[in-house]
Amino acid sequence: MNRKQLTLILALVVVLGGLGWWLRQRSTAAFHSSEGRMGQKVLGDFDINSVAQVTLQRGTNTLNLVRQDDRWNVRERGGYAANFSEVSDFLRKLWELKVVQSQAIGASQLGRLELLAPGAGEKSGTLVELKDPAGKVIRSVVLGKKHERKSAAPSPYGGDEGFPDGRYVMLVGQSNAVSLVSEPFSSAEPNAEQWLNKDFFKIEKVKSVAVTYPAATNSWKLERTNETSELKLADATPEEKLDSSKASGIPNALAFPSFKDVVTDPKPELTGLDSPVIANFETFDGFSYTVKVGKKLGEEDYYTGFSVVADLPKSRQPGKDEKPEDKDKLDKEFKEKNDKLAEKLKAEQALNQWVYLVPKWTLDSLLKDRKSLMVEPKPAAGTNAPPAGVTVPGMTPDAADADEKPDATPAPEPPPAQ
Repeated sequence: MNRKQLTLILALVVVLGGLGWWLRQRSTAAFHSSEGRMGQKVLGDFDINSVAQVTLQRGTNTLNLVRQDDRWNVRERGGYAANFSEVSDFLRKLWELKVVQSQAIGASQLGRLELLAPGAGEKSGTLVELKDPAGKVIRSVVLGKKHERKSAAPSPYGGDEGFPDGRYVMLVGQSNAVSLVSEPFSSAEPNAEQWLNKDFFKIEKVKSVAVTYPAATNSWKLERTNETSELKLADATPEEKLDSSKASGIPNALAFPSFKDVVTDPKPELTGLDSPVIANFETFDGFSYTVKVGKKLGEEDYYTGFSVVADLPKSRQPGKDEKPEDKDKLDKEFKEKNDKLAEKLKAEQALNQWVYLVPKWTLDSLLKDRKSLMVEPKPAAGTNAPPAGVTVPGMTPDAADADEKPDATPAPEPPPAQ
């Protein structure tokens, strides 16, 4: 080896050594940078009370939750009330969100973590924008791929699927600040129906129920004198007998109703509410409900409208043997009850203007025609006789065939001619 070759080898060693040292320093710096961000807030500090709008976008779906007069509503559902606890919980989680693990990745790696901008294909994430009352973006973050933890024990149902225990997130435009967080945000989707406030009508203490069909012969009315008395069929004919087992659940049919979605463009030709089945409920508390049931959407939901009015007592009538010392107590109880009923009326009347999609199972027990509520008529006499040739317990074969076999006794012979 000559001197020139040795010099070249030494120079190459120096270059490679320097490159290795630089890469090591870069890796160490990145590690310390990542380590330094652990535990920090992903979105930094901001005033959570200044957020007046939350926009979620995934693919072509966009949802806007808007705060107006200290009330959150869903813009895509005509301003229908949003679930306050769901919205506030989502905002709190974003505000408290902390880095569990941080890493810097190149733009080419965003798809792997589903952090591409909405509309960029299957590997795109969910964009969340927090805005102030003027619509200015306060914070903007992309929710990417969920991180899953494998189950410690195999599932008895087969498979080896884990469960989400976190999610990759990225501040918009900062691919050098991708974070793994411990919140999976499983419900953070731009689906309007899941953000709606599902508080609904609650029809209790029913005094009477009248269901009117477009065909009058299917209509009926049930009534009772108190909450525990037997239901009676109004205007029953002598031939009609109410089947109590079929009617018993009707007063509670809408004690805990639910709805799936709100209809923002309830055209009568679409909903069928121009010729509905109408159910009228009267309660012992003085409430009067009108429920209109229209066409089905698919096989599972009905277009349904509700309205309510009430005649609440203005004052309490003292009892016949009421003692003076009991008056204050009874007056207080009356006022508390009346205030609760007035609050219930106000909340339910705010729902009058809307048309809802109500699950079929909620209305099934109510949508019965008149005939289906009656005791089924007994078969006519003799129709229960066994078929010819069939023997039933307690009956001899001869008896079973008595009507079918000719008389086996020989007829007497005529007397001889004289």
